[in-house]
Amino acid sequence: MAKEHKEKIASLEAFQEKIDRDEKIEPKDSMPETYRKTLIRQIGQHAHSEVVGMLPEGNWITRAPTLRRKLSLLAKVQDEAGHGLYLYCAAETLGKSRMEMTQELLSGKAKYSSIFNYPTPTWADIGAIGWLVDGAAIMNQIPLCRCSYGPYARAMIRICKEESFHQRQGYEIMLTLAKGTAEQKEMAQRALNRWWWPSVMMFGPNDANSPNTEKSVKWKIKRYTNDELRQKFVDAIVPQAEKIGLVVPDKDLKWDKKRNNGQGGYAYGEIDWDEFWRVVRGDGPMNNERISAKQKAWNEGSWVRAAAHAHALKKQTALQAAE
Repeated sequence: MAKEHKEKIASLEAFQEKIDRDEKIEPKDSMPETYRKTLIRQIGQHAHSEVVGMLPEGNWITRAPTLRRKLSLLAKVQDEAGHGLYLYCAAETLGKSRMEMTQELLSGKAKYSSIFNYPTPTWADIGAIGWLVDGAAIMNQIPLCRCSYGPYARAMIRICKEESFHQRQGYEIMLTLAKGTAEQKEMAQRALNRWWWPSVMMFGPNDANSPNTEKSVKWKIKRYTNDELRQKFVDAIVPQAEKIGLVVPDKDLKWDKKRNNGQGGYAYGEIDWDEFWRVVRGDGPMNNERISAKQKAWNEGSWVRAAAHAHALKKQTALQAAE
């Protein structure tokens, strides 16, 4: 037992040394089981967030105000479906099937970003999602292009390129509304009011209460902590809001020259963590609707999966006969 323990420690040390050298871990490489499970949890949650995130925006495709807006929103929703596909494929390299991950989502066992459990009552909400939600996603995802796990890092390169277009699309919607009529500007401001705090919460619990952050940073799955990413997001978004004449709904927001190691940054108000955990645990405004929509789509799509399986089986049988 002592020998096995020493070998395990030596293996962990060799793994960490490889991480510290910034070498990529590939699917067939030796890795600690905790590293594998952490990646499956994070990539799976990321993939689920992409496919659930299609729902609030997809609901607005037919109601977008112009043909141009319809086309751009349709393209965005299509991109998100592709992002989910890339991420499920990356997770499968770790030994967990897409079917298993999907079943966990449909049963409510698997988590996805709580941000998508909020309603989108106006067109301005679609702009706010693109600007704030995708903006927060980019802040979190760009460092993932340097994630220590190769398949995840490579998937993120294309995802981040497309997400950057999504954020610009959302900001342009908000800019157009803010420069429109008084009613349109008010619509944009109300959307910002609704989405600001959920977007700030998107980065997850603060570092002191995040059980996975320390190990994820050590293994370079993540490059920054939740609070570091949240600060970067606030510092980036506040000037953008000011530029288009909108007001961030935080009475405690102020510039603090001591933040960011003396480089300066915005101090912001207290986050309502009770709301955050309530939504994460399934009691958000749209939790039931989101899961019900995915379950309905899954059930109605059963004939497509059956037809695809039958076609693949027929093709395999024909190839075997030809041999």
